[in-house]
Amino acid sequence: MDKKTTGIIATIVAALLCGCPGLFALFFGTLFTLIAAVPQTSIKVFGNSQPPAPLVLGIGSLCLGGLFVLIPIIVGVVMLRPKAAPFPPPPSPPAMPEEPLPPAI
Repeated sequence: MDKKTTGIIATIVAALLCGCPGLFALFFGTLFTLIAAVPQTSIKVFGNSQPPAPLVLGIGSLCLGGLFVLIPIIVGVVMLRPKAAPFPPPPSPPAMPEEPLPPAI
């Protein structure tokens, strides 16, 4: 397999393993953040019914989901970018003459 095929496979795997859960976390993070903004809302988050609990869960899910969505993007850019042209080799020093130079007068 060449580098491009490997890059496409790695991007698809990263999208399935990180991108889909990231979108799921973004959706529920947005949902919990909006629920926390509604006055007189009674929701229990991990047994805690305090008003900041859904807000903290929502913001945390948004941050984590954003990171998970960025992973497939970064993998795709790194794996599928064109390889840079190598630098040309440095010029070789001039060859030394085999005969000695005549003395300067």
